Amino acid sequence: MAHYEGDLRAPEGARFAIIASRWNARITDVLVAGARQSLDGNGVGADAIDVIRVPGAWEIPLVAARLAKAGQYVAIIALGCVIRGDTRHYEHVADGCAQGLMRVQLDYALPVLNGVLAVERIEDAEARAGGSHGNKGEEVALAAVEMAQLLEQLP
Repeated sequence: MAHYEGDLRAPEGARFAIIASRWNARITDVLVAGARQSLDGNGVGADAIDVIRVPGAWEIPLVAARLAKAGQYVAIIALGCVIRGDTRHYEHVADGCAQGLMRVQLDYALPVLNGVLAVERIEDAEARAGGSHGNKGEEVALAAVEMAQLLEQLP
């Protein structure tokens, strides 16, 4: 019986893409910095990381699909922040983004890590962008490295 498990060694020559929304930039900038730091700390040089900025979370899946189709990356990291407001718009954006990212991941058999925060209040986002709950950008970047490494092992 074989046992497969990824680790935090990026595959040789691996390129990673970070797609980040500009909406709620105070939060997303911290997530991007965390993701870049995490990748760097695991042997992925700055020249192997492309950061693509989009207007908001709604636009992330389209860009993820374009990048996945191009076939240049071993993983895509999606970062954004959707904060509940007074209307249902929050639900449409957060759910649509998550569903779109999953679709890209499955359609292209490529890890697409969802680091798009969907929170009730700005304080909840701050807690997840370097606050008391850590930095979700760092966490999804680590998962991206692990998944890229794992997929390299699988038959």
